[in-house]
Amino acid sequence: MERIAEKMKPSCLYLPVSSAVLILLFFSSCDFIRMKKNDLQGNNRKAIARVNNALLYQDDLKGIVPEKTTKDDSAARINAYVNSWVRKQLLMQEALKTISIDEADVERKVQEYRYSLIGYQFQNYYIHQHLNDSVSETEIETYYQQHLDNFILKQNIVRGTYIKVQKDAPRIKRIKDLMFSVKEKEIAELKSYCLGFSAAYHIADSSWIEFDKLTVNSPLADIPNKIQFLQSYNYYETNDQAYLYFLKVDGYKIIDNVSPLEFVRQDIKNIIINKRKVELAKKLEDEVYENAAKQKDFEIFDK
Repeated sequence: MERIAEKMKPSCLYLPVSSAVLILLFFSSCDFIRMKKNDLQGNNRKAIARVNNALLYQDDLKGIVPEKTTKDDSAARINAYVNSWVRKQLLMQEALKTISIDEADVERKVQEYRYSLIGYQFQNYYIHQHLNDSVSETEIETYYQQHLDNFILKQNIVRGTYIKVQKDAPRIKRIKDLMFSVKEKEIAELKSYCLGFSAAYHIADSSWIEFDKLTVNSPLADIPNKIQFLQSYNYYETNDQAYLYFLKVDGYKIIDNVSPLEFVRQDIKNIIINKRKVELAKKLEDEVYENAAKQKDFEIFDK
């Protein structure tokens, strides 16, 4: 049974890691696993793979396999890691033979990437400890009013009821009456009917939903002028070879109008929380710097 639900939109991210740095890291001679170029003889560590003079040791695999992993899964993970290591080493060594590499520049970028990773983890820890993720209705409404231009609709949205049932479903003539009823008993009856017999449904409530999403996989999706349709009909029935479709529109907003607050409420909450995360990350950086300055933990020399 299919139920139409509003699409959740991802909240903003922060502190992205440069893909260029990742590529440089890939070619760096400083591998994550601290590969050793020692000869096998005279070394107590057990080597499990070699690419020319680069060795992968058994203790380099520590942490690759999570606890409580089955024996077969453990072997598969280790084999995949070793094969990946061999391929990367071959490509890196071929690159070093073929093109000129600025080792100092590579090492500097590797260090920058390492600092970013460690700093990112520390910031996440700090944010987790200090973040207030409670957002009041006043904050949401204030942000909405101050940023109306950011909430212009890019698609038509509706509030209403939509039901898709097979042509041989029982009590079809009862559906329209139930859709227009305001009696709690009959509203409950409609919900029960949809649970039992509909192929897809959306029961009217205070939420808004994209019209295209509501009517996907139905003849309504092929309407050429959907704005004109919404302006002309508050109730519509249609069918195809297998199904009947019932639509009752209680309200609509068309493209290029300001979105209703209810439609973007969760988005605004996510934006506010993400802004707090960014502010906390900046606060942490400032606090660490100021404390270190007071303790004279760093010094910048004349160039």
